[in-house]
Amino acid sequence: MKPLLNFNRMKANFLDLVQIDSLSKKERAVALVLEKALLKIGAEVSFDQAGEAVGGEIGNLIARFPGTDPTRPTLLLSAHMDTVVPGEGIKPICDGDVIRSDGTTILGGDDKSGIAIIIEVLRTLKEKSLSHGDIEIVFTICEEFGLVGAKHLDCSQLKSKSGIVLDCDHADFLFTQSPASDRMEFTVHGLEAHAGVCPEAGISAIQIAADAISRMSLGRIDFETTANVGMIEGGAAVNIVPKTVFVRAESRSHNEEKLDKQTSHMRRCFSEAVDKFSVEKNGKKITGRITEKVWRDYNRVNLPGSAPIVRAVLQAAERCGYSVKTNATGGGCDANIFNEKGITVPNLGTGMYQIHTVDEWLDFKETCQTAEVLLEVVKTFGTEAS
Repeated sequence: MKPLLNFNRMKANFLDLVQIDSLSKKERAVALVLEKALLKIGAEVSFDQAGEAVGGEIGNLIARFPGTDPTRPTLLLSAHMDTVVPGEGIKPICDGDVIRSDGTTILGGDDKSGIAIIIEVLRTLKEKSLSHGDIEIVFTICEEFGLVGAKHLDCSQLKSKSGIVLDCDHADFLFTQSPASDRMEFTVHGLEAHAGVCPEAGISAIQIAADAISRMSLGRIDFETTANVGMIEGGAAVNIVPKTVFVRAESRSHNEEKLDKQTSHMRRCFSEAVDKFSVEKNGKKITGRITEKVWRDYNRVNLPGSAPIVRAVLQAAERCGYSVKTNATGGGCDANIFNEKGITVPNLGTGMYQIHTVDEWLDFKETCQTAEVLLEVVKTFGTEAS
């Protein structure tokens, strides 16, 4: 049977989209292209004020595509517009069903594969006059910058109570579980001194930070917990004992007790390290000190298999001849924020692999699979058959 979707058109759209630079906070160019495409399909399009809130060029794109059956519930479809670095001047290369960059940049399948799928599904609904309920589309900004586009989205303006985010790897997985995450920012305050003349008069902020980090449990802590120190910056010159160092870190877990334990461990490593370094000055003992900022970046997702949208995706996949299973992921995405704001949203994979690296690639066969499944979901969600 000939597929309803136009896969060649979807691929061409994807290739066009990845060649539009859209680093976090710089999504305006791709947003305007998407606005034009959505208006042509017949959607109502607007932008919110999230861009102003985060210092970006434009806000989240919010579109409403009217349904043919007003008795069905409204469904949210979402993907993010921004990409990570190096993501400028992307040159996609097609090798059959595998799409890569030229090796100097990321590809941008994260998450323009999700966007291309959503656009093609909407085009097909209109062209084939297929029955469906109202659809809300949200293309967010700054997902890669800490999900801040979704965080600034006013979900009270949305009618959807269920939805799907397209922003993960394997198309055979519907991710219904993802971890909570804590963010940490530590400022290590030492005491500057001339590194060659009187180093003993200084307290090295870098040495304190190194001591703290060296004693941390990092990486894979257990099957549901991870931790990472991702950024360190500080110091003024090689001949100055460094006075200040900034450290940014995170911890994640599917288990909140474990998350609290890991975050406390990382904080404790800094507080213990700072006590180990001191100098005598004018008869007084001077030590370094730590100032910190710790916050819950996002909460975990743990959707039951009985959730209507979860059942709808699994049943749609089966009808399409695919075996899609629920799974857990160690990554966070906009689905974490949507669920926190009261919209039940799992994350369906699109076939993107080795994301956030110059080796990123897209299995377009899987992208087509997800497009078929999503179209089937939209056609049947809210009906008795679904």
